[in-house]
Amino acid sequence: MTTKALDGAPSLAKRPRLREAGIQGFLFLCGALSVLITVGILIVLGKESVSFFTTQQWENSNRPLAQELEAVGASIRVGEGGATLRAGDIIRVRDEIMEVVSVDGQTLTVVRGLQGTEPAAHETDLEIFRSNRVTLGEFLAGTEWNPQIGRFGILPLVTATLMTSTVAMMVALPLGLSIAIYLSEYASSRARSILKPILEILAGIPTVVLGYFALTFMTPLLRSVFGNDTVEIYNTGSAGIVIGILILPLVSSMSEDALSAVPRTLRAAAYALGATRLETAVRVVVPAAFSGLAAAFILATSRAIGETMIVAIAAGAGPALTANPFQAAETMTGHIVRISGGDLSYDSIDYNSLFAIGLVLFFMTLFLNIISQRVVRRFREVYE
Repeated sequence: MTTKALDGAPSLAKRPRLREAGIQGFLFLCGALSVLITVGILIVLGKESVSFFTTQQWENSNRPLAQELEAVGASIRVGEGGATLRAGDIIRVRDEIMEVVSVDGQTLTVVRGLQGTEPAAHETDLEIFRSNRVTLGEFLAGTEWNPQIGRFGILPLVTATLMTSTVAMMVALPLGLSIAIYLSEYASSRARSILKPILEILAGIPTVVLGYFALTFMTPLLRSVFGNDTVEIYNTGSAGIVIGILILPLVSSMSEDALSAVPRTLRAAAYALGATRLETAVRVVVPAAFSGLAAAFILATSRAIGETMIVAIAAGAGPALTANPFQAAETMTGHIVRISGGDLSYDSIDYNSLFAIGLVLFFMTLFLNIISQRVVRRFREVYE
């Protein structure tokens, strides 16, 4: 509808549309809010992870004072055995913190009263504690995760997570793609109307129920096939299989959408050249939908990596560096669930280690999502 100017001629000026502007502003607010939430999560994870790598933890060196120490002395004598003390080590006797300058046998030359502590006299046989901070190299390359003794190597948790995710994708990818091909190329409307709700019901089963399904059905099944001596009661194999069942609806649904997006003209051309329905589906439709299929597979992998309750119930409750899917091992998400439910004091190194694990999970899923976007852009097919 046009408006009239003062001289009677119609005006072509744009009329304000407050409703449309309000909707646009609301949508922009929703997008900005999601970005801010993601940034907030990353800030919290980063802040607590920095605390994890900078928190000073104390280990008992098992080398007690061998003689009394005066408040003004700079040389202390320690007992034999125990941990090796070196120049540069930070040690603590009671509440006093010192730095080792040099070591001569059992005699240490120290600088006393560090970090705001006051030099004091100490009697013999007092325990000497050595400071230890977790380094990034130890965290990423360490092969032992045992917070009780100050071991924070994340490799056992990472390998267990990747192992369960690999088993899950070995189950979900072929089955999900086969279901998608059937629904897209073979199924009638009636069959599709029956199968689709079944897949949706499968996606709606609580993961804690699937966890007990893995423990009480899948594990006994594997033990009956491979033997009780081979398959442990808690194992990453049964957990991975059930995770594959969990993400099966995601893979099949996204894959079917990708296959259905391929133009019907390509199928008609293949049929005109004498191709069978199977040949058309495998050699024409699937390659044409590769970008969508790859994105579905990568997103499903991210979902498998982040699964919590199934692995917490069925995979195991102790970190173990193993490549055997029939042995117990704890994943990153399973460890977070188990440890966070215990008595952890706030701002302790054990507490902060959970955020460091969460940050590793965040970057793993972020990396997979970036790959997904690149694959989609690289292999996207555009049809006129």
